[in-house]
Amino acid sequence: MKVKVISVLEDNYMYLVIEENTKEAVVVDAAVPKRLLEIVRKEGVTLKAILTTHHHWDHARGNEELAKVYPELQVYGADERIGALTHKVTHNEELKFGDINVRCLFTPCHTSGHMCYFMWEENSPDAPALFSGDTLFIGGCGKFFEGTAEQMYKNLTEILGALPKDTKVFCGHEYTVRNLKFALKVEPENESVKKKLAWAKLRDDEDLPTVPSTLQEEFHYNPFLRVSEEAVQKFTGQTAPVAVLRALRTEKDNFKKPKERLTPQAMLAFEWGLFGPFMGKK
Repeated sequence: MKVKVISVLEDNYMYLVIEENTKEAVVVDAAVPKRLLEIVRKEGVTLKAILTTHHHWDHARGNEELAKVYPELQVYGADERIGALTHKVTHNEELKFGDINVRCLFTPCHTSGHMCYFMWEENSPDAPALFSGDTLFIGGCGKFFEGTAEQMYKNLTEILGALPKDTKVFCGHEYTVRNLKFALKVEPENESVKKKLAWAKLRDDEDLPTVPSTLQEEFHYNPFLRVSEEAVQKFTGQTAPVAVLRALRTEKDNFKKPKERLTPQAMLAFEWGLFGPFMGKK
């Protein structure tokens, strides 16, 4: 099982999962069909199915176009709002594509029909993979657009958090630096947060993806998985896990990443009026 990480739009990810023996593939969240088709051709694979985490356009907008290109294409998801849907899946339903096993994990909250996909191969030394859409991010979780803190707590602890700790986490967006800056505000003494943030900034500077992480790593630096930790509870002023999670999400929604300070050279340029000719231009 080979996972091809595809950066699209401003900060989205699509994933092409290739069954290397048969050269058949499935795509998770087909947002940009032209880009996907280029990679399908380059990899020399046959696209068999789309697994859509949720109906938002930046995850599902390519479904209809791809269904026209591949009339036999199967489109899986848990929400009738997903375009070109052919198979509505349910929690714990299992699918199989060659040697690749898929377990569908229903995680409503970001949207009421959000589905994550857990993939593995039997007798493989490789760790399993979780495609978590907008439920679990590296260092964060999704906004509660159509659900509650109770739902997200269940998603993160009972469903996703209960998966094998070596599971690789492939999320729907590149939000890692922003998420970890918030995590550092929550736990300023957490060394795992500091190290991961420094690493993520380097990746960001080089325009490289920060995915995947592992579930085990997330428990060390993701505040939304650390609601029982004393420092996180102190930050929120709450102790009940769901209340802590709710307070964290509210704080994150209002969080503004620290402004980058101007360099001394830039400050001097402003003082000398060197930017004047450019400031009035639209």
